[in-house]
Amino acid sequence: MTARFDVTAVGNAIVDVIARCEDSFLTVEGLTKGSMQLVSQDFGASLYTRMGQAVETSGGSAGNTMAGIASLGGRAAFIGKVADDQLGEIFAHDIQAIGVHFDVAPLIGGPSSGRSLINVTPDGQRTMCTFLGAANELVADDIEPALIEQAAVVYLEGYLFDLAEARRAFAKASGLARANGRTIAFTLSDSFMVDRHRGALREFLRTQVDLVFANEDEVKSLYETDFDSAVRTLGGEVKLAAVTRGAAGSMVIAAGETFSVPAAPIEKVVDTTGAGDQYAAGFLFGLAQGRPLEICAKLGGVAAAEVISHVGPRPQVSLKDLAAASGL
Repeated sequence: MTARFDVTAVGNAIVDVIARCEDSFLTVEGLTKGSMQLVSQDFGASLYTRMGQAVETSGGSAGNTMAGIASLGGRAAFIGKVADDQLGEIFAHDIQAIGVHFDVAPLIGGPSSGRSLINVTPDGQRTMCTFLGAANELVADDIEPALIEQAAVVYLEGYLFDLAEARRAFAKASGLARANGRTIAFTLSDSFMVDRHRGALREFLRTQVDLVFANEDEVKSLYETDFDSAVRTLGGEVKLAAVTRGAAGSMVIAAGETFSVPAAPIEKVVDTTGAGDQYAAGFLFGLAQGRPLEICAKLGGVAAAEVISHVGPRPQVSLKDLAAASGL
């Protein structure tokens, strides 16, 4: 079957609220730098009042990745849940306006739309407190079979692994993708999430996933060992993996072989929010287009370099043009 979409993603539909802060602010608030933690609506509302001037933008990890694919000129679809409220309308408008297919019916009568409060320290590190709200209500019935069956790659956001209903949605998406010969990709999302579900995640990756995205901390957390040992173990358990390493670039593991790709050049890191999401966008776009794995990783590096050069998790210039300028 010919693919209608390069990638269909299943993930949390979130509106990001991004503000700059000093490290001392994180200490006072009792927040672990660089982490993502789930919070209640009341805690989120309270923290919001103490944050600095903020930028609000439609986000969510997999949603950001689909935005990157659209910026590269790819065909993307997104499955996630918002409420029938103002934030939900903002999210739907924003993601559709950039060319991503999104038509999941909004939640009526439940919690409000999700939002992530992101505090960015001077070194560009982001610390996230997320109220999932309606995003928490994603269920298997929200998985539209045609969107899975007609995608070259199906991309699953690891943050949803916290939720039993979302895991059932994953199972449905994985089954449909497998039955139609589609590639299944999964991002580990956060080392704290990996800590909570290590055993179940390893089983899921071994049995249901073709491509894994991770960063150094996540892969070390997954196997509770040093980086080199973790990479060797990962290579023995999955078909393909891409591990991001910040300024050191990325490492691709395929068919028992490993190679490194340097990071794309950048003058200054402003905000690392969305770096992994945009790396995944470039890599997935290249993979869906049948490009060599090294080129996929380079496309990921170009996309990641663009997003960390400004505040916000989505591209502000055409990634397609940047890729062309880089000879990709």
